[in-house]
Amino acid sequence: MIELFIILVIIGFGSGILGSLIGVGGGIVMTPVLTYMGFSPAVIASSSLIAVFATSISSTLTYIGKKYINYWLGLKLALPAIPGSIVGGFFSNFISLEYFKIYFAILLTAVGLYIFFKNKIINKTLDRTPKPLFYLILISGTFGAGIISSFFGIGGGIIFVPILVIIYKLKMINASPTAQFTLLISTITGLLTHIILEHPDYSYGIALAFGAFFGAQLGSRSIHLVNENILSKIFSFSLIMIAINLIIDYIKGLK
Repeated sequence: MIELFIILVIIGFGSGILGSLIGVGGGIVMTPVLTYMGFSPAVIASSSLIAVFATSISSTLTYIGKKYINYWLGLKLALPAIPGSIVGGFFSNFISLEYFKIYFAILLTAVGLYIFFKNKIINKTLDRTPKPLFYLILISGTFGAGIISSFFGIGGGIIFVPILVIIYKLKMINASPTAQFTLLISTITGLLTHIILEHPDYSYGIALAFGAFFGAQLGSRSIHLVNENILSKIFSFSLIMIAINLIIDYIKGLK
């Protein structure tokens, strides 16, 4: 039991670093680990969300001191995400582990491809002026981010960061901190929903959260030192490899 606790703390620490640096939420690393352990989707999502909450608190506290956060935009994104996070928490009750794996694999692949090509995507859209359609996408996107956050336990940073960069033209050094602030707000709602539904396994969640809190401290203090391009490429490749592994695991389960 002690060995498992230490392993989860280390996993949480690594995911906290990545989550705070890239702004995607550390759950994108933690959820696959809990999936391989065979827990139900509700337990996976809620336990991971405990650690995502810890990452968001830790990162936000540091970013407040550095004045990297745009609070108005963070709140603006959080408002549609809050009801989405409640919906996502309820949805996690109604899916089997096998389908959870394949859906999560699809999400990981999409996230991995976005991270790998995000500079090209951003460069092609930076000069465009936001149109009314963009604001419809903004509301539906942040609502969807809330659903994804609570359903998979990963946080919605993969949607928040592109919106902040592409639509609101924030630089990454401000977009990731602002996304972490938004995550903090939306994760509270999703986590409370899971707690009310009695989903979390607190022992695993606390172990992940303990590591994630300190990992996020290191990541948020190092954001100006890291070569984001190299880190993003390695991270995206890793996510796609995990996705392939989950798909193989799903196919084996069909036999």
